[in-house]
Amino acid sequence: MSPATLLIALAACSTPAPEAPVLGPGGSAGPGSPLAGLDPVRIGWQTTWATQGQLAQILARTMLLQEQGMEPALVGFTYGGPLNEGALAGEVDVVLTADQPAIMLCAKSPDWAIVGRLMYNRVGTFVPLDSPAQSMADLAGKTVAIPYGAAAQRETLWALREAGLDPASDVTAVNLGIQEQVALVGAGAKDGRWGSIDAGSAWDPTFAELEHSAAVRVLDQGVVTSVVVMHRDYLTAHPGADERFLAALGEAYAAYRSHPEQADAWFVEAAGVQFDPAVLALAASVEPNLELGGPISTRLSEGDLAGMERAAAFMLEAGLLKQPADLRAMVAQPGESAQPAVQEDAQGDQGQVGHGQP
Repeated sequence: MSPATLLIALAACSTPAPEAPVLGPGGSAGPGSPLAGLDPVRIGWQTTWATQGQLAQILARTMLLQEQGMEPALVGFTYGGPLNEGALAGEVDVVLTADQPAIMLCAKSPDWAIVGRLMYNRVGTFVPLDSPAQSMADLAGKTVAIPYGAAAQRETLWALREAGLDPASDVTAVNLGIQEQVALVGAGAKDGRWGSIDAGSAWDPTFAELEHSAAVRVLDQGVVTSVVVMHRDYLTAHPGADERFLAALGEAYAAYRSHPEQADAWFVEAAGVQFDPAVLALAASVEPNLELGGPISTRLSEGDLAGMERAAAFMLEAGLLKQPADLRAMVAQPGESAQPAVQEDAQGDQGQVGHGQP
């Protein structure tokens, strides 16, 4: 799509997209549907997850997917757990999610395949502004609030290990959700602690909101690979659907970086939550596809896959997986798409995303 066409599409789609028709079994439009000739695709997205949210809204409110022969219908979920449940219940054809929920979904059902990279997103460990802790090593003997089962959990535990601590014995980890942590921070700290909590762990945009508002001091930051997952039956019924979807996603990135204010406005409207534009910019700052003039890629690099293999190993260790996960088998093979979902790293360590990467 040319820049001029993209501008027209964005300008013409400033109102919400029309409601998608009810899809029949297998995700196909019923007889006489006005969408006949296009492949309906139900996209499971997470309604308050930044960067992913902007991309999902661009795909829904422009003609980018229609130009690839696909008619999108967004299906919103609060976070990765309910989204996985919806996927297993047959409510969606495509899932936009982080690596850990994606691995869990593919481990539960081999009917799902990881077909490409969605984005990179930040997670981090933080303390009160007046905390005496200046590094992760200073958390020895402290209590750390962690949202169990999330990528933030493994990133915080990895950071503790890299600092020379044993997370099982040198710190006290307690399971505390994101909203509960936000409430603690909002209540204020005393003597360098939030009640009995010395440090917290979260992901963007909550992490970015806390950082931007100067409510916390960041001790460590990691970057997680998030992915696009597609049902294998959908791939079979709609040949090339993964390639077409990823092509539209690449165009969505071009639209996002050219018109960030519009993309942010659509996301905020759909999410029903007010985010400061600086918070959304901070959340998006680790995504190379949003660098003006830079290349756009929705392929998984070998570095991405290595990071996901490490995530799977953590999930097995933490008891989230019952048996080792074969990441290579979870990624769509070349015979299922025009090109493999995995590419060689082309820009140094850029694809080596995981704990400690910028």
